[in-house]
Amino acid sequence: MGVTTFTQEFTTPIAPSRMFKALIVDSHNLIPKIAPQGIKNIEFVEGNGGVGSIKVTNFAEGGHLKFLKHKIDALDTENLVCKYTLIEGDVIFDKIDSIVYEVQFFASSNGGCLCKMTSEYHTKGDVELKEDDIKQGKEKAMGLYKVVEEYLLANPDIYV
Repeated sequence: MGVTTFTQEFTTPIAPSRMFKALIVDSHNLIPKIAPQGIKNIEFVEGNGGVGSIKVTNFAEGGHLKFLKHKIDALDTENLVCKYTLIEGDVIFDKIDSIVYEVQFFASSNGGCLCKMTSEYHTKGDVELKEDDIKQGKEKAMGLYKVVEEYLLANPDIYV
């Protein structure tokens, strides 16, 4: 088994604690509400959102994915860090055993934040992933972050 790691970052004018609450802590409520064209629902099938919880994201009809299942490995609300593992789904699991994500939010000098996401792709056998192999997923994640950012900018009293 090999491990391929990719890192991506983005900046936003939203405070780190607000982004963390919206994208991590309350994503199961917020994301289906503001992106119903892409995500039908997000539900916990084990736990209530803390470490060890398992949540399933069900995608809207017509997309190339039906569902993804994640397990929350670490949740540090003080340092605004979440680590979770994609354990099941209809993505490229012919090549991948699992994907471990770590997302962290850092304060920036302008009152906004820097979000850093690291993705570790644990591949089967000697499969080697290239950035192009995961480009679409990264673009969708960035698009979702932008939708959340726009929602929070339009609703400054939410997640304060």
